[in-house]
Formats: sequence, structure tokens, C-alpha cells
Amino acid sequence: MRTGTAVRPALSPLLVRMAARRATGALFGESGTLYLVDGRIVHAESPAAPGLDILLAAGGSLPAEGWREAIAQAGARREVGRFLVESGRLAGGELEICHLGALFDAAYFALAPGRGPVRFRHGAAHWLGPVRPVRVEAVERETRRRRALLEAVWPHPQVDTAAVVRRDRIRAPAVTRRQRAVLDLADGVRTAAEIARLLGRPAFHALLDIRRLAAAGHIETPRPGEAPPPPALPAWVADISDDPDVELLRRLRAALEAM
Repeated sequence: MRTGTAVRPALSPLLVRMAARRATGALFGESGTLYLVDGRIVHAESPAAPGLDILLAAGGSLPAEGWREAIAQAGARREVGRFLVESGRLAGGELEICHLGALFDAAYFALAPGRGPVRFRHGAAHWLGPVRPVRVEAVERETRRRRALLEAVWPHPQVDTAAVVRRDRIRAPAVTRRQRAVLDLADGVRTAAEIARLLGRPAFHALLDIRRLAAAGHIETPRPGEAPPPPALPAWVADISDDPDVELLRRLRAALEAM
């Protein structure tokens, strides 16, 4: 460390410790999992990010059938990545590029702040197998860069997780083709993660487009802490609104929402 250089806290102190020990295993958290081999990250997964299979299929590199075959043939050996290359289904460079994109995408969410406790399981390995290990420092640096970029575009993170609500009949700047695809899926129910999966794009790219659209006025920005609207009652309930059992249904719905 240079004299006078400020030290930023690690995004995950446990991850940094495991990297320093050259540990092999998996770091599990509420928002995702990071897999390490000899202290380097070899894979990342998150419920908020599309998997490698979705990205490969959307890019036309590997159909879903080819992915399922690779899992069946090499998943138990944890060598799916090697099988894809050696069988000629993917070029080595093509797999590396797509895998790195998926890794950084999922790691961004796995390292999100304030998402519950994390734990490390020594020896755990992913069925994909190592493709191109990445240093923890590089993943943390890229995660910080992405956070700063989103903050600079539109400093309202609630749009990242809320249902994407499109604003109609407004005067706003024209949108790009990529942004138009996002707007076409903004139905007030789908979140950014769901839109990313449907489009077969990295989730961070979807977040960036959504924040830009929100900044331009095309998408509603929820207020901080604003709860999503309760689900509407089914049409058949509305048709029998005079029935005394409707009040029971309303109380039941409220109890389920509270749970």
C-alpha cells in the first residue's frame, strides 16, 4: 500500500480471507454463490442474473439441447466446460468470453451489500469446471465500477428490483433499439432480472438500460421503501362482490401477504 492511499473495505471480508488462504470451495450468500479454486473465482451464480446457458442460447452459440447434453455427459465429473470445447460445440475463446461475462454479472449481485450472512463451504465445486479463473481483486474492482456507473446514471437503486412500470404518453428522448426491447417487456409486473432472462442479456446490462430509461422519464421510479401494490383479486371474486365470503378471501389474502 502506498503512503497516503486510502484503503477501501473489502466487499466481502470472508471472500478476501479465503482468497489469501488459496482456498477451494464456495462462498454462499443470499444473493448468489462464488466458487473458488486455489483462491481464485472460477464461477459465480445469482438468482438475479441469467445463467451461462441462457446467454449462450440467446447469442446463438449453443442451443438448449446441446447444453443439456453437456450436463448429462460431463456434469457428474464437473467438466462441462471442457466437454463443450473438446466436443466442438464451442470454441475455447468463445466459452471464455461468455463465461467471464456471466461470472462478472452474477458476482455483481452476489457481492451486493446488506444481503444477509454468508458462509464458505470448503471443497465445494461447480459442475461447469474451471474455465478462466479470475482474481478476487479484479472481481471486486469491476463490481465497484459497475456500482459507480449505475449511481452516476440514476441514483435510485429501487428501480433495480421493483417491477418495471412504463410511463405512457410522455415527451421524452428517443430510445435505442436495445432500450426499446426493454420497454416492450415493461408490463408493471416483470422486474429487471426477469426482463434480462427473457432477452438473454446480462442482468447488469438490463439494469443500466432501465436506469437510463428512468432518468429519461420513460420508466417510473418508485419512492424509497415503497411497497409494491397488492395483487388484484381474481375476476371471479369481483363478480361476486356481494357474496359475504369475499371478506374472508380478502382477510386470507392479507394474511398471506404478511407471511
